[in-house]
Amino acid sequence: MTARPANISELPTNISGLIDRWHSIGAFAADVGCGYEAARQMRRRGRIAPQHWPQVVAASRRLGIAGVSYEWLAGHRAAAAMQGEAA
Repeated sequence: MTARPANISELPTNISGLIDRWHSIGAFAADVGCGYEAARQMRRRGRIAPQHWPQVVAASRRLGIAGVSYEWLAGHRAAAAMQGEAA
């Protein structure tokens, strides 16, 4: 198991940064209740599907990751959608 970054209590700047707070994508997937590939795609796309938000918020609280809320997740989902339209 690798150590988490020392700044875990700081708010991540994006979804990829949030997922990187776990020691592996597999650990994130297990905490969120999705498959490894789904978690990998969430990280790659920079979006977490809304059905996983309750587990992400709860797991973030357990890990001490400050500021991760439904509002934070929704804001990053909207930003990723806007970038997708611009591409």
